[in-house]
Amino acid sequence: MVNTSTITVGQLMTERPFTLRPNDTMMKAKEIFSSQNIHHLPVARDGKVVGILTKSDYLAISNAFPLFNEKKREAYNDKLFATLLVEEVMTRQVAKVSPDDSIEIAAGIFRENLFHALPVVDDAGKLVGILTTYDLLNYFFNQPGLLT
Repeated sequence: MVNTSTITVGQLMTERPFTLRPNDTMMKAKEIFSSQNIHHLPVARDGKVVGILTKSDYLAISNAFPLFNEKKREAYNDKLFATLLVEEVMTRQVAKVSPDDSIEIAAGIFRENLFHALPVVDDAGKLVGILTTYDLLNYFFNQPGLLT
């Protein structure tokens, strides 16, 4: 059996995640979500997390006009994304964890708050990584003997 109290967030997190700045346009978010297989973008100002933008947030805006044909919708979205700032869409209330926190702490936050990603910050509050529910699932499902 795996002793989860000894496994730290820092062992499972993704280091140097893709990020956005609050004054970036949603076009930059579109570019990242389109080119990378990720679902959460921490938003940082001077290295400190001020929010998070999820792919669900992005898709909710990009699919707001389904009545248009695809080309028209894409053109409309691009115009909108070129003027809409990330800070106007991001979630501002963000739970954060430390690389030294146990994954039990992170799992508790995931369960209580229905979050799917937690920015990981150092003692100075600077972003150093991101931990997702996928990271936890991937770790546990790769443990020998866990599923037998």
